[in-house]
Amino acid sequence: MVSGLLLRGLLAGFLAGLIAAVFSGFAGEPSIERAIAYESAAEQAAGLIPEPEIVSRSTQRGAGLLTASAIYGAALGGLFSLVFAFAYQRIGDLDPRTLSALFALAGFIALVLVPELKYPANPPAIGEAATIGARTALYFAMLAISLLAMILAVTLAPYLTAWLGAWNGTLLAAAVFAGLAGLAALALPPIDEVPSDFPANVLWNFRLASIGARALLWGTLGLAFGGMTQIWLRGVKPYSA
Repeated sequence: MVSGLLLRGLLAGFLAGLIAAVFSGFAGEPSIERAIAYESAAEQAAGLIPEPEIVSRSTQRGAGLLTASAIYGAALGGLFSLVFAFAYQRIGDLDPRTLSALFALAGFIALVLVPELKYPANPPAIGEAATIGARTALYFAMLAISLLAMILAVTLAPYLTAWLGAWNGTLLAAAVFAGLAGLAALALPPIDEVPSDFPANVLWNFRLASIGARALLWGTLGLAFGGMTQIWLRGVKPYSA
């Protein structure tokens, strides 16, 4: 059973990664090109020698982007299927499509949206090389806290709904997540390294494309995996982990 779910998770994640890569190519690459041009102009003005290009931009935005996104999507889909295998028929009486969609929504909120609200993605030319380690550590700290808060909220949800009813219990569980994530966002220090003359529209478009690509990734993963699993599990009864 688990092997069947894992296979569908890998396939759904692979498909989701390809779709996200295509979106990134159209929506995100123009902003990256403009950011690289800004960085090159700044280096020339400072009299710096440009670093050699190890991998060409055509490869990066073409085969490289597709390959990396597909591999990442497949890996994410495999993890997603294992979490689904553990939770199915243990968390409520939800059908596979509904459970998969809810997990995808929760994953997107906890692993993408909340960390991005605190530490949004930046294109090339933004950020000091000396602060890469600190910025990375802060981002992953926010991500870990957001994930743990989501796990706690999902764990509490069945007890809260049994106590307060479905509507009130769900709202309280969501409030637990929002409260913990919000406190973490307030406690962690901000990062503001955007140059004052960096084009605001390039920054805005890049960040929208970054979130949009990952929204497509999680949405496609949840819907594709849920659909395939719904059809497959019709002939696999009773379920056994």
